Amino acid sequence: MKLREQMPELNGATEWFNGKFTRDDLIGNKPTLIHFWSVSCHLCKEAMPKVNAFRDQYQDELNVMAVHMPRSEKDLDLDQIKEVADEHGITQPIFVDNQHELTDAFDNQYVPAYYVFDETGQLRHFQAGGGGMKMLEKRVNRVLGQKK
Repeated sequence: MKLREQMPELNGATEWFNGKFTRDDLIGNKPTLIHFWSVSCHLCKEAMPKVNAFRDQYQDELNVMAVHMPRSEKDLDLDQIKEVADEHGITQPIFVDNQHELTDAFDNQYVPAYYVFDETGQLRHFQAGGGGMKMLEKRVNRVLGQKK
């Protein structure tokens, strides 16, 4: 995805855990952070406490959604996805993308990957990799500041 593109429809979930979002749920009320992760991704697991702290800190101002993007056949096991999500405290809605439909709609190739959309659904920031939470926080704060 390119900056300023609109959030794609949230189609093609194999399963949802911890609730469910539609695109309409995420647009119009507050900005959104969508993060891609995978059960086989060590960096994702390392970054998860920071993502969770971030989610909790901004819970009233920011929608947060996880997308599980499988990287191999082993990553398709729904029980394992749920188990790892529980283990790592992922309580936000998780879109399980075993067919890569949402991954393809985002043109995403990375885990972990973070997409920040403003309240109108426009992409304002993208970053990939385990580090950089300070940059992510700075960008989210910028989007939140534009809203106020």
